[in-house]
Amino acid sequence: MTQQNSYHSPVLLEESIDGLAIHPSGVYVDVTYGGGGHSREILSRLGEDGKLFAFDQDLDALENVIDDPRFVLINQNFRFMKRFLRMYGVKEVDGILADLGVSSHQFDEADRGFSTRFDARLDMRMNQESELDAVRVVNDYDEDDLNRIFKEYGELRIAPRLTRAIIAKRDEGLIETVAQLKEICAPFVPERIQHKMLAQVFQAIRIEVNQEMDVLEEFLVQSKEILKTGGRLSVISYHSLEDRPVKRFMRNGLFHGEPEKDVFGRASVPFKKVGKLIVPTAAQIKENNRARSAKLRIAQRIED
Repeated sequence: MTQQNSYHSPVLLEESIDGLAIHPSGVYVDVTYGGGGHSREILSRLGEDGKLFAFDQDLDALENVIDDPRFVLINQNFRFMKRFLRMYGVKEVDGILADLGVSSHQFDEADRGFSTRFDARLDMRMNQESELDAVRVVNDYDEDDLNRIFKEYGELRIAPRLTRAIIAKRDEGLIETVAQLKEICAPFVPERIQHKMLAQVFQAIRIEVNQEMDVLEEFLVQSKEILKTGGRLSVISYHSLEDRPVKRFMRNGLFHGEPEKDVFGRASVPFKKVGKLIVPTAAQIKENNRARSAKLRIAQRIED
């Protein structure tokens, strides 16, 4: 098994890179580098004059750096994509790829605290140097904020009861491990859907820790700003919270409301959809179970 596959098995690899319609001499960005699977596929389609910039805020990703003169890995959150590309003299690009969510590596490393499968300290930071971790969210957030997180990011009906239980438990001491949080959740989680509901609880906290929804919106706005006319945006999402803003932004360049229309009733939008929504085949899901909820959307930058 190659190092990048042990780190993260790329989901919808061929489909997402095909969606970029790569020009051999083009400039491309992979904002979720991980184990480098998608980046390697992009490089395989670039000529000598092509260039690929990749982003990953996780220090572990630096262990997978590709030795290629056409490649640059930037150890930063992709919410800063535009700023750091400017530092390399890049103002516009031909294509951008984003494979959202948590990498297989992050889920499988017990001490990262992302998974319900292992007992570990509640961490969940994609950037291990960030000050905000899951322990702080669970122990320091007030009732309104915890309730909001579980409702908005976990879409949990049990949010108010779970929040009250966490706050009551905090009076007994610090909640700092996966096992402790699972024990608090247990009375509210029916056994038949235990895995699904615990995943929603952990997802909610993880999204808050990493500000994932804010990062996604900032990234999409910057994609519009730096993609050349005709450039492609290829985005893989894994849950409806991610997919909804991607779908809306690709459709009308907004996250809320509808674009203004001119006197002829025409709206100016930055993208046009390319093809239909792509989801994994049964064979792909069998090969990589984490692909089961993946959705790939592709859009092309057009004149405003």
